Amino acid sequence: MKRAPALQPLSHGHQHALAVAVMLRRADATGAAEAARAFTRFWHAEGRAHFHDEEEVLLPAYAEFGDPGHPLVVRVLVDHVTIRQRARAIERRAPERIDAAGLQDLGMLLASHVRLEERELFPLIEAALPAAALAEVADALVGAEGAR
Repeated sequence: MKRAPALQPLSHGHQHALAVAVMLRRADATGAAEAARAFTRFWHAEGRAHFHDEEEVLLPAYAEFGDPGHPLVVRVLVDHVTIRQRARAIERRAPERIDAAGLQDLGMLLASHVRLEERELFPLIEAALPAAALAEVADALVGAEGAR
């Protein structure tokens, strides 16, 4: 699917999230600790910042031209809260106490979340924002990346 250039950095981050989601979904009792470590590395290296960029740059830009209470926006934000909570729970547990079923569930949630954004939210935003606003989003995302 052709993505507006402004949203391509976010789509690229989704590729990494999907790779981690696969690892989480495949976690079993013997590999749970490693899958949890992989998720934690991803979360600290990219995931948190990605959520921040969506919440602080993308969604406010959309709210200027679309309904900030749109069910897709609400769902994305609820997913963000849930994934953050799960990340914190993983970080608090000792590696030997990581629950494989919980990791599998997180992997399904993460994959579903990415698909929702790519297939529904991003097209909604691309349709709502004029070219100039999309260019501002692109600049803001580059600025956010440079500030990290």
